[in-house]
Amino acid sequence: MKRAFLSVCLCLTLLTACATETQTIAPNSTETPVVETTAAPTETMTAVVPTPTPPPPTATATYAPDSWMMLPVYPEGVSQRVIEIYQLGQTLGNNPRAFSRMGDCDSLPFSFLGDFDRGADHYNLGEYEELAGVIEYFQGSWEHAGVTAHDGYNTATMLSPLWADPEVCKSGETPLDCEIRTARPAFMLIALGSNDFGQPKRFETNMRVILDKLIENGIVPILGTKADNLEGNHQINSIIGQLAYEYQLPVWNFWLAVQPLDNHGLRDDDNYHPTHPGFDGMPNDFSNPVNMRYGFPWRNLTALQTLDAVMRAVTEGSN
Repeated sequence: MKRAFLSVCLCLTLLTACATETQTIAPNSTETPVVETTAAPTETMTAVVPTPTPPPPTATATYAPDSWMMLPVYPEGVSQRVIEIYQLGQTLGNNPRAFSRMGDCDSLPFSFLGDFDRGADHYNLGEYEELAGVIEYFQGSWEHAGVTAHDGYNTATMLSPLWADPEVCKSGETPLDCEIRTARPAFMLIALGSNDFGQPKRFETNMRVILDKLIENGIVPILGTKADNLEGNHQINSIIGQLAYEYQLPVWNFWLAVQPLDNHGLRDDDNYHPTHPGFDGMPNDFSNPVNMRYGFPWRNLTALQTLDAVMRAVTEGSN
């Protein structure tokens, strides 16, 4: 299978919506005091205090901050832990042929992936015909926005009941909990970070809560890097790489896919939204060299490749 590069969403009328700031949700933490006790010697016995043996050092994961840049556009395999997460989900009743997406306006189906539920006259795989299988496998998910993809969404909105759709979600339910309950997907494609660029610590804290919740429910998280560098030092993508390393999760390295494109596949007026060839004809005609000069066709193509690679790895690993 050839490696490919990215595609990103055209939000021509939603530039300000995609930069909405929201309330931070961070897990509470408590500390349990440690009480040391020492046995007192008796009158008939001399107390012998042994020299304590220091505990062995705790292994700490090491990760180079720029390692994410060298990750392939789509994963070449998955860890054993990912297979175990998937298998847990199957025991919990997750749909093996369903994925959900988590992101802002660039993740909405009108420009991101939705064409693959609209029929073969809406896309042309060109030399990537091997991806026809994954399109068929996930039929019904390509146009499913769910409640975890919306204009302006970031990690905080995923964890806030204030942002849940009242027509779908229960009272007090977060968008994340609501999507888990209503969709029961086997996979979650995560494309967050652009709207968290000013608060990387919040991003990491909230992402850990999100990942823990997905894994607890047997849903395989697929972490996507972002094409932009709004923070100026790629800190968000570095955190994404660190989390993938720690949690042993697959990465969709969208950033790498768009590096050869003009302005790295981003619009010149904001350096944030991916470029789009327009909706005349077939934007997802991967055989058209003009289309492939824009960000969104690569975003769609590489997302397809990532979902295909992860789906095949976990199903083969579970057999």
